[in-house]
Amino acid sequence: MNAPTTTVLVVEDEESFVEALTAGLGREGFRVQVARDGAQALMLFSAVAPDLVLLDVMLPKVSGIDVCREIRKTSKVPIIMVTAKASEIDTVVGLEVGADDYVAKPYRVRELVARIRAVLRRAHDAEPVGDDVTGEVLTVGDVSLDPERHEVLIRGEDVSLPLKEFELLALLLANAGRVLPRDTLIDRVWGHDYVGDTKTLDVHIKRLRAKVEEDPSSPSRIVTIRGLGYKYERPKAPKPGDDPAG
Repeated sequence: MNAPTTTVLVVEDEESFVEALTAGLGREGFRVQVARDGAQALMLFSAVAPDLVLLDVMLPKVSGIDVCREIRKTSKVPIIMVTAKASEIDTVVGLEVGADDYVAKPYRVRELVARIRAVLRRAHDAEPVGDDVTGEVLTVGDVSLDPERHEVLIRGEDVSLPLKEFELLALLLANAGRVLPRDTLIDRVWGHDYVGDTKTLDVHIKRLRAKVEEDPSSPSRIVTIRGLGYKYERPKAPKPGDDPAG
């Protein structure tokens, strides 16, 4: 059982889901606060300081995507998005604005509770990404990442990355030239007890490629190693006698 001080802010406008979640999460020891639209969610978030937000995408007044975006401006509190269907666009946008996980309706309360507990554990036990990532600036070619300042420079320009994209890029850069299996990437960035869809990793890789690659349709930096995982390629050193001007 969770301590009664663990508060979940449920943002949901369908009364049947509100009733089921209030009862189900209450039985598991969570304190539940309910907001029935996006505007109320933002007010309650500031008032109750929840430990986790369970956030429906489709909401009156302010959408769940916009609520997530606003929360991420000031807080790293875990957010699980709830979608009417597991469409790729909902998933991509939700993860892009900083959601930690997502579930699709209809869902089983038991599965949802397992995801809530896993996300809370990862947030509580958060540690540096990977054994090779230190506080030093990571630089591979024209991409630099500063773990302490949470800053990324790509081709000389500051690029803002959501937390999971930042952690994934840090792990890839720290292990540039090495193949990182999919399971390793998921374990290091989302935690060994992650129970969500493995497509989450592919979505984040796609988003990173859009920012890092010169031609995202033909990636040459973050490359797929079929049957294994991904690798961040080191820039090839020029051969003796090569003319850099072409």
